[in-house]
Amino acid sequence: MRLLRAVLASTKGRLVLAGLAFYLGWQLWLSLAAPAKIAPELKAGVPRVNVLVALPFAPERFHILVFQRYGRVSGTQDNAVELRGVKQADLPAVARPYWVTRVEPLPTGG
Repeated sequence: MRLLRAVLASTKGRLVLAGLAFYLGWQLWLSLAAPAKIAPELKAGVPRVNVLVALPFAPERFHILVFQRYGRVSGTQDNAVELRGVKQADLPAVARPYWVTRVEPLPTGG
């Protein structure tokens, strides 16, 4: 209890606690916002899906490397990344980053 009072009494302690609260709130918001970014068509009972991950900008090497954790990157289309073989359980993790705007089924056809 004494440590908590000391932390709250100092300006640095309050700033650290405020930063920690902001970080935890940000992480909570990312987790809560992720399911809304996933297209309803992807919530079927298929174990693995091919998806198109839309971004608000052209994807760079960093984004490709991040998505390779969840499936095979087969290319890009303008501001989107084609990702194949993604497990249903990994879809929220794919949609979680703040720079992902939408996760949709990959269009089939030529």
